[in-house]
Amino acid sequence: MSEEDSIAVAEPVAVLTPEKDRKQQNKKQPRYNVVLWDDDDHSYQYVVSMMKLLFAHGLEKGFEIAKTVDADGKAICLTTTREHAELKRDQIHAFGKDELIARCKGSMSASIEPVPES
Repeated sequence: MSEEDSIAVAEPVAVLTPEKDRKQQNKKQPRYNVVLWDDDDHSYQYVVSMMKLLFAHGLEKGFEIAKTVDADGKAICLTTTREHAELKRDQIHAFGKDELIARCKGSMSASIEPVPES
């Protein structure tokens, strides 16, 4: 065995002090709500179906969101990271029109908003 074969190369190792380690563990991504906005051109069935397909919400949760958006003008569908919230908002916008309502021209509106820090 030659000298070249027996040389071991050490990889650099990052050493965290306990203080830096705690700061990294405590740092959490800000949370965002995906907000569904009410209109008169979409049925409860449309909302329930969209909640099931896009958010994997069961029928009961989908119906609760449909009732809330109808009564309050908006409903929170999901609270998540910003990137995931943007994806879900875009999926709502691309969901298409409600075939049960003839005057419906397209998807429902949605937005994202930061969750206030407590």
